[in-house]
Amino acid sequence: MRRTKSWIIGIACGVLCAVCVFVYLQDAGAQVDAVRAEALERFGGDQVEVCVAKRDIAAGEVVDASSFEKRMWVTALLPDDPLTRDSDVIGKQVTSTVLKGEVLTSRRFEESSSSIEVPGELTAVSVPARDVQTVGGALRPGMFVDVYATSSAGTTLIAHSVLVLATNASVQSKSGADSVSWVTLALDPANVQEIVSVAQGSELYFALPGEDVPEPTVAKRLDTGDGSGAQQGTDSAAGSDSSLAQQTDSQAGHSALSQAEGSASNSDSDEGVSHER
Repeated sequence: MRRTKSWIIGIACGVLCAVCVFVYLQDAGAQVDAVRAEALERFGGDQVEVCVAKRDIAAGEVVDASSFEKRMWVTALLPDDPLTRDSDVIGKQVTSTVLKGEVLTSRRFEESSSSIEVPGELTAVSVPARDVQTVGGALRPGMFVDVYATSSAGTTLIAHSVLVLATNASVQSKSGADSVSWVTLALDPANVQEIVSVAQGSELYFALPGEDVPEPTVAKRLDTGDGSGAQQGTDSAAGSDSSLAQQTDSQAGHSALSQAEGSASNSDSDEGVSHER
């Protein structure tokens, strides 16, 4: 009898708890609806279906159907120029990074005009390069690099601590290519002509030194590959030969003078002996 009574009390308590939970959920749902209605009343009751990013979309990436979804959005909370149709998004390339949950807008697909800020008293010059020559394609604007020129004649350090202004991999392009094909450097105007000449006849390698690497010695004159260095060496050698010839002639003149003085001295000695006799 007591066991039956306990069962009845337990079932009654369970039902009471279930009723309390149900009432609580109904009340919580009513509160959510009230808050939503208040928000709609405050920001405007109109809603529109827009394209929203399902994940982060990197700059240069082409958007496909898996990159976004359609969601209802309060009109008053939408950014400018939201995209509402799939055809406005699919197959298009974003020009700047889009974050997950962000409403896709036409601004994310506009081609941005890239501008390079050149420091005062310096000149921006672009030279050809490849990934293997640019630290595996890791060069980015703002880095300072050492520039080496290499050819069949050898390798020479031609510039130290040169500011990188841009690379084609850092500029937003329609192709979205990540490989490096050119690098823009900030150079002293006096070195521009020599750098361009070297780039035409040699391959340039860009080294990224660490903070504790001592400052290297830069070649004072660039070898442009036009034979001017060899001509300079030939002129130097010719000058050395001329100096050597002058030195030889001078030594020969001193020797002849010494011989003449010796002969004259011997003649005077012989005359003195004859007088004594």
